Amino acid sequence: MSRSTTLFEQARAVIPGGVNSPVRAFKAVGGTPPFIARARDHRIVDVDGRVFVDLVSSWGAVIAGHAHPAIVRAAQDAAVKGSSFGAPTEAEVRLAEEIVARVPAVDKVRVCNSGTEATMHALRVARGATGRDLVIKFDGNYHGAHDSLLVGAGSGLATLAIPGSPGVPEATAALTRVVPYNDLEAVEAVLKAEGQDVAAIILEPVAGNMGCVPPAPGFLEGLRSLCDDHGVVLIFDEVMTGFRLARGGAQERFGVTPDLTCMGKVVGGGFPMAAFGGRADLMDQVAPVGSVYQAGTLSGNPVAVAAGHAALQLLDEVAYARLEAIGERIEDGLVDAVRYHGCSFSRVGSMFTVFFRDTPPTNFEEAKQCDLEAFKRFFHAALAAGIYLPCSQFEACFFAYTLDEGDDLARVVDGLEQALVAAAG
Repeated sequence: MSRSTTLFEQARAVIPGGVNSPVRAFKAVGGTPPFIARARDHRIVDVDGRVFVDLVSSWGAVIAGHAHPAIVRAAQDAAVKGSSFGAPTEAEVRLAEEIVARVPAVDKVRVCNSGTEATMHALRVARGATGRDLVIKFDGNYHGAHDSLLVGAGSGLATLAIPGSPGVPEATAALTRVVPYNDLEAVEAVLKAEGQDVAAIILEPVAGNMGCVPPAPGFLEGLRSLCDDHGVVLIFDEVMTGFRLARGGAQERFGVTPDLTCMGKVVGGGFPMAAFGGRADLMDQVAPVGSVYQAGTLSGNPVAVAAGHAALQLLDEVAYARLEAIGERIEDGLVDAVRYHGCSFSRVGSMFTVFFRDTPPTNFEEAKQCDLEAFKRFFHAALAAGIYLPCSQFEACFFAYTLDEGDDLARVVDGLEQALVAAAG
């Protein structure tokens, strides 16, 4: 019996399902998840000594590679001075200045501890600023595990075929309107009927929680216009896309500026940290300036702040050009095989998905038409070839900018091509 299998059995006795996040459990694909012992650059090593090329990258957080020396050094230097103060630090100011300089929509920013917190707080700000209660979200977009948005979500809910979640009060769920992604007419219909009660529209500007699904041409621009017409706060959930798709995230890449932005993953440099920010008049609704309350004992944790700041400083024009070039090589290397096997490929920058349907989906209903049994075969064939993929058809792949070092990029293309053959049965 492998060490991972032994650990998984031990974990199941003391942790629900043996994992601390459902998407790690391999329930959708079968088998036992490898328990990771260490990682460096774009490679991870499990407790049994198996080495994998990592296309999960901590679900997008690790963009500069695992254990990057500059990030490790920054975290170590901060940790020896103290792990938590519950008081302001200069490092928080420097990080906030860096975020404001990069993200078009952000005049002021508040850091917190997770993407779930960031979206939860952003919704509270929108409701507090508008005095309205309703929220519009998109089917298949996942915005964290808090009550207001745990309906019509992708990610683990889609992977495990859970449409919502027990424990979310009906009265809370009733404040959320769910419409199809990339469907402006559906949004317009809700606003026409209930626009005076809608506080916010929240979305992933590039969906990553039903696989990588880009916005249709004009979709983001249309949402911006509708929000302006109806006095609705437009929130971009850039927990995945922020600082990954461009220096200023998806909003820079697509040229559409939201009112509030939620950030996570990359912004923490691999440590638990997130942020939300936006227009000064909206952010000044937040206590202690305004009356919208938000707080956190570990918000602005000095170790996480140091790691996040170091990560952002690594992400210059050269890094983004390198990420784009790696993505192009993967796409170019796979496109013929993907098409031959009746699949489709979708990529935006350093996010991509092989979909087991003949055309890339544009919304969650189309994503759910994928052949999930074929994806299982694809996943395990890739794992056997030493390529670590997200264990769900409904999760995007992410890679670090170190992937073009050595022969691992060619190994990814060749391994995924062979996995497509195995998936065909």
